[in-house]
Amino acid sequence: MTRRGLLVPALGALVASMAAACSPLAVLNAVAPRDPGVRRVARDLPYGDDPRQRFDVFAPAAVGQGARLPVLVLFYGGGWDSGSKDVYGWAAQALAAQGFVVALPDYRLVPEVHFPTFVEDAAAATASVAEVVATYGGDPARLGVLGHSAGAHLAMMIALDAHYMADLGQPGLIKAAAGLAGPYDFLPFDVASSINAFGRWPDPRETQPLTYARADAPPLWLGHGTADVVVHDEDTILLDARMRELGGRCEAKLYPGLNHADLIATFAPMFRKKAPVLIDVSAFFHRELG
Repeated sequence: MTRRGLLVPALGALVASMAAACSPLAVLNAVAPRDPGVRRVARDLPYGDDPRQRFDVFAPAAVGQGARLPVLVLFYGGGWDSGSKDVYGWAAQALAAQGFVVALPDYRLVPEVHFPTFVEDAAAATASVAEVVATYGGDPARLGVLGHSAGAHLAMMIALDAHYMADLGQPGLIKAAAGLAGPYDFLPFDVASSINAFGRWPDPRETQPLTYARADAPPLWLGHGTADVVVHDEDTILLDARMRELGGRCEAKLYPGLNHADLIATFAPMFRKKAPVLIDVSAFFHRELG
């Protein structure tokens, strides 16, 4: 078992210096340059009755009628107790500019819900995306999921623990999955975010993506910064090693000097030169989704 803190992610010193009194994510979403040639083609599509069970869809503006692009479902981070799709549009746009139709869901948060509800929301959102994405130029037969931080935990749980998608009648829907700075083995629960989110579940091992590593899982891509002190790169190293030990397909890349926030911040054009995270994860999905 490993011990580490799981805190609400920030964008780091570069973004924080832009507005000390404001949310760095909100600042980046509001004023940072964005990738051109992409538009939001749908807003607040429902996948459940709760107001937070909604998703937006982004697509290349030039996508033609009858197009069938690969599809990505992007889950943001926030310690399972914060976050909003309304401040992550820039990240979805960055992926859409790489040739994907991208869905960006909200999901229910602690303390209103606890594990496994937010994972079930991630699965339900993914299944709902598959039902409607052809309308927006996406191919539901070529669908991948990814996330940052707590969002990476969601992506890995629904990709590795087969029952989430099987319970929705979509056992083979997810064809590939990626995690950015994700927590995959964080027992025991020793900080507020993990205690509040998972502490009520009777078997803590069932909350950990590492538990569900398997040979027949969808191919995985794991990225982590070596300077991450929020979720240490050990999580990525452990999951990659376990997948390989079992005969599964997994790629892991460590980015020297990058911190927790950098793994998603480098999606933004103004920070992209720091590391090729966007290019690397996009190449993985294009390769695996065709």
